[in-house]
Amino acid sequence: MDVPEKILELVDIFDRNRDAYLSGHYKEAEIRSEFINPFFTALGWDVNNEKGYAPQYRDVIHEAVVKVGGVTKAPDYSFRIGGTKKFFLEAKKPSVDIKEDIAPAFQLRRYAWSAKMPLSILTDFEEFAVYDCRVKPVKTDKASNARVCYFTYKEYEKKWGVISDVFSKEAVLKGNYDRFFEDKKSPKEEVDSEFLKEIESWRDLLARNIAIRNPSLTTRDLNFAVQKTIDRIIFLRVCEDRGIDDQGRLMSLLNGENIYRRLIQIYHQADDRFNSGLFHFSRERDRPGDPDTLTLSLDIDDRVLKDIIKDLYYPESPYVFSFIPIDILGQVYEQFLGKVIRLTPSHRAVVEEKPEVKKAGGVYYTPTYIVDYIVDNTVGKLLEGSAPNRVSKMRILDPACGSGSFLIGAYQKLLDWHRNFYEADGVEKHKKELYQGAGGEWKLTTAEKKRILLNNIYGVDIDNQAVEVTKLSLLLKVLEGESEETINTQLKMFKERALPDLGDNIKCGNSLLSRKHLYEFDLFEEEETNPFDWDNEKFGFGTIIKNNGFDCIIGNPPYLKTQILQEFQPKTTELLKRSYISASGGNVDIYIIFIEKALELLSNNGLMGFICPHKFFNSNYGQNLRRIISENRNIYKILNFGINQIFENATNYTCLLFLTKKAQIHFDYYKFDEEIDNLENEVNKGISYLNISSSELSENNWVFLDPKLELLIEKVRRNKQTLEEITSNIFQGPKSGADPVFILEISEKGEKTIRCFSNSVGEEIEIEKGILKPYVKGKKIKRYKVEKTNELIIFPYNEKGILFTEKELLDNYPLAYSYLSRKQNKEILNSREKGRFKKIWWSYSRPQNMLLLDRNKILTPFNAFNSSFFYDTKGGFIFSAGVSGAYGILLNSEVNINYEYLLGILNSSLLEIYLKSISTALRGGFYSFENKYIKQLPIYLPEKSDEDKNKICKEIENNVRKIIELKKDDTKHADVDFLEDKIDSLVYELYGLTDEEIAIVEGEGK
Repeated sequence: MDVPEKILELVDIFDRNRDAYLSGHYKEAEIRSEFINPFFTALGWDVNNEKGYAPQYRDVIHEAVVKVGGVTKAPDYSFRIGGTKKFFLEAKKPSVDIKEDIAPAFQLRRYAWSAKMPLSILTDFEEFAVYDCRVKPVKTDKASNARVCYFTYKEYEKKWGVISDVFSKEAVLKGNYDRFFEDKKSPKEEVDSEFLKEIESWRDLLARNIAIRNPSLTTRDLNFAVQKTIDRIIFLRVCEDRGIDDQGRLMSLLNGENIYRRLIQIYHQADDRFNSGLFHFSRERDRPGDPDTLTLSLDIDDRVLKDIIKDLYYPESPYVFSFIPIDILGQVYEQFLGKVIRLTPSHRAVVEEKPEVKKAGGVYYTPTYIVDYIVDNTVGKLLEGSAPNRVSKMRILDPACGSGSFLIGAYQKLLDWHRNFYEADGVEKHKKELYQGAGGEWKLTTAEKKRILLNNIYGVDIDNQAVEVTKLSLLLKVLEGESEETINTQLKMFKERALPDLGDNIKCGNSLLSRKHLYEFDLFEEEETNPFDWDNEKFGFGTIIKNNGFDCIIGNPPYLKTQILQEFQPKTTELLKRSYISASGGNVDIYIIFIEKALELLSNNGLMGFICPHKFFNSNYGQNLRRIISENRNIYKILNFGINQIFENATNYTCLLFLTKKAQIHFDYYKFDEEIDNLENEVNKGISYLNISSSELSENNWVFLDPKLELLIEKVRRNKQTLEEITSNIFQGPKSGADPVFILEISEKGEKTIRCFSNSVGEEIEIEKGILKPYVKGKKIKRYKVEKTNELIIFPYNEKGILFTEKELLDNYPLAYSYLSRKQNKEILNSREKGRFKKIWWSYSRPQNMLLLDRNKILTPFNAFNSSFFYDTKGGFIFSAGVSGAYGILLNSEVNINYEYLLGILNSSLLEIYLKSISTALRGGFYSFENKYIKQLPIYLPEKSDEDKNKICKEIENNVRKIIELKKDDTKHADVDFLEDKIDSLVYELYGLTDEEIAIVEGEGK
C-alpha cells in the first residue's frame, strides 16, 4: 500500500516543529486531534464518525479522560468492526518517553489484557509501539516487554506497509489483524486462565479457613459460604472499577481489624442500593427466595481477606475489572464450577474435581461466537418484525445454564433490539425507557433493563453454585454502562433499587426429572436427583408452561454418557431411562435427553438452538431421538462443524441443531467440508449447503448428501448384498486392558529371549520368545500391505486360546512371570475394571476371538484416511480392539467369491466414497472404518451364468494378486497406481456406473 500524502504531510509538520511538540506545554488532546486522528483516518477508519453512525456502530470510540483512583479509567480509542472491539489505542503527549517509560506500557497492557484484546497500540505520533496483550502485565515489566513492533515517525514512510497490513480497517476486515497475532506465539497467561487461578486460590484460602473457624458447617453450607463470599467481592470490585461505587472501598477494609464484620456492613449498604439476591439478608414482601442467614454469622480471619483484597488494586493487580467482558468472566466461572469443596472427617476442607467432570474429561465452555450464532438464529429470528408488546411475552430458557453465557447473549440481544426499536420509533415516546448518555448516545434506563431481564430470561441448573454465578453475570450485565450518578438518580426518581432479585427467574434443579417422575417409580425420597417441577407455579415455571411453554430454548447441554452417570448416580440413571423415549434404548448420552425435553417445553411456534455432538445422527443410541425428530419434522436448520473442534482441548465433533415445535417441510443443512484453522473468522470457508426435505429423514441413520451423490449411493446399494451378509464374522482382536504392561518395544533379539523396553516400568527387560507375538496397531495396516512392527505383546495363552495357569506361566516363562509380578505392574493389572481380574491378574481384560487370529482374513484399521484393507494369509500376530486397533473380516464359505476379489472391491474408489458418505469424519482427515459402517458396504456378487461379469471379477482378482506382490517392493508405486486405476474401472463396470457417475466418484475422491 502506497504511503498516503497525508501521512507524509503529518511527518513533515511534526519534524519541523518537533521541539515545540516535545515541550511539556503541548497537550495530549492536541496530539490526538492534530496527528493521531488523521493518521488513522488515512488507515481507513471513520475516526470522527463523519458517516453519522449511531454510537453502538461507530468505527472508533473516543473515551473521555476520567481518573479513577489516580488512574485513567479507559483507553483513549477503541477501534471496532460492527460494534465489536478489535484493538485499543492509548495516546500520550510527545514529551512522554514511550520507548523506555514503564507506566504507559503497563497502563495500556492492563486495559487490553483485561479486555482480552490480543494487540493494542501506544503512541504519541513521535513513537508508535504495538504490544502483544495476551502476555500478563506486571508492574515491574520493562517498556519493551511484550512489545512486538516499535517505530518512530521518521520510519512511517518505510514501515507503512507493515502498519497498514495489520491496522488499516481493510486489513482488519480481511482477517490480517487476526492472523498477525495468531502467528505470534504467546505464553498462556491470558486473563481468563489467570483469573481462574486467582479465584481458585481464593476458594482454597476461604474454604480451609472457614472450615476451621466454623466447625458446625455442613459441606453444603461451606460450599455456599465460599461461593457467596467470592461472588460478592467480585461484584463489589467490578462496581468500583465501573464508577458505580466508591473506588477503593474494599481496599479501605485493610486499615484495621475485624475485616469481615466491616465487609458485612458494605454488604448491607449494597443491598439498600441494589436489591440483588446476592445481598438478600432479610425477608421482604414480593422478594423471592429465602434470605441468607448463614454468611452473616461466619468467622473469617483477617489475614485471609487481606490476601484476597490487597491483590485486587492497582498497581499490584493486573486486572481492570471494568474491562473484563462478562462472557469471559462466565467462561472463568464455568471452569471454576468444575470443582467442589469436600469436608474430611476432621472437618478440614479439600477442593477436588467433581466426579462427573473428571469422568467427562473436564469442563468446556462455549465460545462467544457460537453463543452469538445460536442467539441470532433463535431469539433473533423471533424478534424479526416484532413489536414490544409481543416481545414482552417472549420467554427464553437455558435448561442447563451453567455460568449463564447463553442467557447473557440472549439478554444482550433483547437490550439491543429494544434500544434500536425505541430510537426508530421516536425517543419522545419512550422517555421512561430511554435516557441520553454523556456522549449523546441513547441508552436504556436501568428500570427498563430490569423489566426486560425479569420478563424474558429464565434458566435452570442442577448445580446451585452455577445458578448463583448466572445470577451474578446477569446482574453485572444490568449494571453495564451505569455509573454512580445514574444509579443514584434511579433511586431518587423511581424510589426503587437498581437491581432485580432473580430468584424467580434462575432456579436450581434437575431439568430432566420432576417429583412426578420420582413418585411414579417409588423413588420419592431419593435426594441425589434434585428434582425440578416445571409445572409448579411457585418452585418451577408453572405459569409459563400453562401459557404454551417457552418461545426460545438455547444452550449447550451436558455431554455425559449414562454409563458414567450410573457410577455415581445409579437411581437418576434408571429414572432417566424409564422417563424418556430417547433414553429407553440403553446407554445414551445425556444431551439427547435434553433435546427431547426441550421439544416438550417449547411453545407451538418456539425455536430451540443447541450446540451438541452430531454423533446421534448415526449412532445406535440416537435411534429413538431420530424417530421423535423425524416423525414430527422438527428440524429447521443444522450447522455441522464436521471435523472441526469447537471446544478447546476436547475431542467432540459437534453441530448446531435448530429445532422447532412446528412441522417443517424442508430444512437447511450446512456442513464444513474441511478443517478450518480459524473457524470464528472464516465461518463461510469450505462450507456446503443443502436444502433437504424433512420427509427424507427417519429413525435410520441420518446421511446428508448432495442429491447427485445420494442418487449414486442408492444405485450402488440397490440389489446388492452387504458385507455383513456375505461374511461369517467381522471381529476385533483381544484387548489387554493394560497396554503399557503387555506391549513391549523390541531392543535386541537373542536366541531364546528378547530384550524389550517396557513403558510401565520405564526400562529394558528380558522376556522369553515363546510367550511373545508381534503386535500390530491399526495404523500399521495399509492398503494391500502391513508395515513392519517393532512391538511385541506378551501372550499368556496356549494355541487354543486358553489362559495359562499361574503355575504354567511361572514354570514355562519365569522371566515373563517375574516381569508381570513387579509391584507397579501388579497394581496396574489389579486395578482394571475395579479389580475384576485380581484372581487372574496376568490375563487380558478381553481375550476375545483368539482362535480367529491365525485364520485367513481381510484386515482394516479402525480409523484411516482412506480404504486400507489388507489380506492376511499368514497370521502370527495380534491386532487389538479399540480405536487404535483393527477389524478382521472372514468370508462366509458359501459365498461364491474369494478374498482377492473382495479386497479389490473394498479398496476401490467407489466403495471408499460410499463408506465416507455413511461414516463419521474425524479430525486430521481420518474416517471411521468401524464395523457398524463397513458392514453396510454393498458387494457385487456375479451370477454364475453371467460370463462377462465373472470375467471382470477374475480380472480384479488377478490385478489384486499383482498389487500384493508389487507392494513388497517400495519402488513400484507407478505400477501399483496403474493397476488400482484399472481395478476402479472394472468396479465401475460391475456396478453399472455412467460417465457422469464416474465423474462424481472421482470428483469426491479428490
